[in-house]
Amino acid sequence: MSVSQITPTLFLSGADGPLNAALVSQKGITLIVNATLSHASPAYPGVECVRVPVADLPSARLGDHFDRVAERIHGNRAGGTLVHCAAGMSRSPALVMAYLMRYRAVTLCQAHRWVQDSRPYVRLNAGFWDQLLRYERRLYGKNTVKVAAPEEPPPRTPRPTRLTRSAPQQPNNWLTTVPRSPLMTSSLMTSPLMTSPLMTRSPLMTRSQQMTSSNRFRRGTRV
Repeated sequence: MSVSQITPTLFLSGADGPLNAALVSQKGITLIVNATLSHASPAYPGVECVRVPVADLPSARLGDHFDRVAERIHGNRAGGTLVHCAAGMSRSPALVMAYLMRYRAVTLCQAHRWVQDSRPYVRLNAGFWDQLLRYERRLYGKNTVKVAAPEEPPPRTPRPTRLTRSAPQQPNNWLTTVPRSPLMTSSLMTSPLMTSPLMTRSPLMTRSQQMTSSNRFRRGTRV
């Protein structure tokens, strides 16, 4: 990203800013504030480097360095100052805003607008905002910025139930639902009369009993 000019002698950038030797020489940079954990600043003759080893996390204690960095920027009378972090969007803008509040007599709201006019894509995390609010209250006894709570995502609308067409039901007719019994023959189903139960062979009667019963049925009973 490019180098943003905050004041005639104060500049803000990402990690690529101090790597541009021509730019450092052209802007008369004599102090580099490196607010990263891993990016190394190149050594230039006559250029002092101040390291602020803080991660870009809401829990990082960047506020512990507000006074020290602001004093170093204010005390750099020999030339310009370049404050940078990895992307120039969170840590370094917060340090610059703290300097503006302390030595330029502006509120946090004014400092944020000042920096954002020169670098529109600054995005401080919530933890750094909270530390700047405490710093402003310490300097001025009040706060001029209210950080809005993050918006909750809207509730998910349940997907409508997909209706499926059920199979047509069979009519309530016992003739179509009751199957034909395999124990019934076609002659039994068509004949109105059924064979006499006396002629039906019982599995409990012996052969001699069946013959006696049959003969008695033929002769009948003589009166």
